Amino acid sequence: MAGSKEIRAKIKSVQNTRKITKAMEMVAASKMRKAQDRMRMARPYGEKIRAVAANISHANPEYRHPYLVVSPQPAKRIGIIIITTDKGLCGGLNTNVLRLALNKYREWEAEGQQMEVCCIGGKGLGFMQRLGANIVSQAVQMGDRPHMEKLIGAVKVMLDAYEQRRYDRLVLFYTRFINTMSQEPVLEQLLPLSGERMGAPAGNWDYIYEPEPKTVLDQVLQRYVEALIYQAVTENMASEQSARMVAMKAASDNAGTVIDELTLVYNKSRQAAITKELSEIVGGAAAV
Repeated sequence: MAGSKEIRAKIKSVQNTRKITKAMEMVAASKMRKAQDRMRMARPYGEKIRAVAANISHANPEYRHPYLVVSPQPAKRIGIIIITTDKGLCGGLNTNVLRLALNKYREWEAEGQQMEVCCIGGKGLGFMQRLGANIVSQAVQMGDRPHMEKLIGAVKVMLDAYEQRRYDRLVLFYTRFINTMSQEPVLEQLLPLSGERMGAPAGNWDYIYEPEPKTVLDQVLQRYVEALIYQAVTENMASEQSARMVAMKAASDNAGTVIDELTLVYNKSRQAAITKELSEIVGGAAAV
């Protein structure tokens, strides 16, 4: 059994660790509320621009934007956008989405498909570099608040490549926020825009276009895809703070359990030492 001094040192160390995890839990809880508010505020914009894009795409059959054209041949070239966090200590959040991406990557690789990757977040970038993937763009150090000007460079590389027919499909991996205790890794097809994702217009009506339908459709669909990616980033950030808060709470609770167990061991050790000293005193007195 370890001595009393060693046990006290362990208890002190665990107590210091619990202070850190408790502080990180409080910070994550504060950031989580703000991240959830940003995520919810971004949803109405995404829904409205989806409705506008759906109406425009159905109202102009004479012009088909490249984002709406579905190739009749099986996809042989795939663009991948992976959204992860820059920091760790958020449980299995990154592990789950990267495991999903790795399984699909291996599956597509076995089918002979060519892949290029865009990484948003440091954890995904490091994972893909170790995997040996062809990384064509990246965006890291996003902070606690997503900014489109930080995302647009990496995203535009992938969108331009799709318009140039370098990809047959563009897919998106991220973690969808369900509630504080549950986050779900998802794979979504970003391009070509499917009918299910775009939806159908509410009625047969058209817009008045200025300057021309092609220019309007090009701008609206580009903004629509950017809005989808921005929404995915906000969902991922809300999931990150929720997962970190839960992980730090679990760490604090586990630290409390370890402290209780070490305190019990310390008391037993101390009691044994006192009993031994009393036995020595009694034995010495009896000998005298």
